[in-house]
Amino acid sequence: MTDTNHVRTTRVAYDAGAERYAGWVGTKINAAMEDPIDRALLAAFVEMVHDRPGGTVADLGCGPGRVAAFLLSGGIEVVGIDVSTEMLIAASTAHPGLPLAQATLAALPFRDGSLRAAVSWYSIIHTPPDLLDLVWGELRRVVAQTGHLLIAFQAGGGEALHRDEIFGRPASLTSYRHAPTHVEQSLVEAGFRVHARVVRAPALAHETTPQAFVIASLDGPK
Repeated sequence: MTDTNHVRTTRVAYDAGAERYAGWVGTKINAAMEDPIDRALLAAFVEMVHDRPGGTVADLGCGPGRVAAFLLSGGIEVVGIDVSTEMLIAASTAHPGLPLAQATLAALPFRDGSLRAAVSWYSIIHTPPDLLDLVWGELRRVVAQTGHLLIAFQAGGGEALHRDEIFGRPASLTSYRHAPTHVEQSLVEAGFRVHARVVRAPALAHETTPQAFVIASLDGPK
C-alpha cells in the first residue's frame, strides 16, 4: 500500500474517528447527507453501469459502506476499498458479507481492466491536486475499456483546509477543494471521456462550499 504523507495522515485520522464518523454520516445514502441531486446522480450511475457488461464495481474510499450498499441495492456486484482499517471494520459491521479490501487510490488491488466501474464519493478530497494524475492513471489501469467513473468532491479552487482534530479526537487531516475544471481536464488528459459535470450550491447543514460531480468513461484505446 502506497504510504505517502497524505495517505498516512488520512489513514491515522480516520482510524481515530471512524466510529464517530460512521455515526454522523450513517451507513447508507440518506437525505441528511445527500441532496436530491446527489441521489439522482447515483441512481443515474447505477443505470449507466447496468448498460455495460457485467463485473465488479469498486466503491473507492468506501468509509462505512454507504455507496457500496446503494450499489448493492441496485443489483450491482461491488467491493469496498478504504485506506482506514477502522473504517473497513465499520463497513463490515454495517454490511456483513460486503467484500472489502484495504488500499490507496493510487495502488488498487485489481487486475488491469478488471473493474466494470468505480465510484469515488468524496474520497479524492484528501489527495493534493498535483497528485490527482496518479489516481486517474491507476483508474485507467483497472477500469475496463467501456467502464464508467463517478467522482464526487467539494468544489473550490484547489485550496487546502487543515484540521487538527476529527470528531473531537486529535488528528492531522488536510482536505482539498478541487477545481471542477481541473478535475475534468486532468481526467480527459488521462484518457477518459467526460459525460457530465455538475456543480450545485451548498444546500445541506454540513455544507460550506459547492459540491461537484463528474461522470466519465474510458472509451478510447488504452
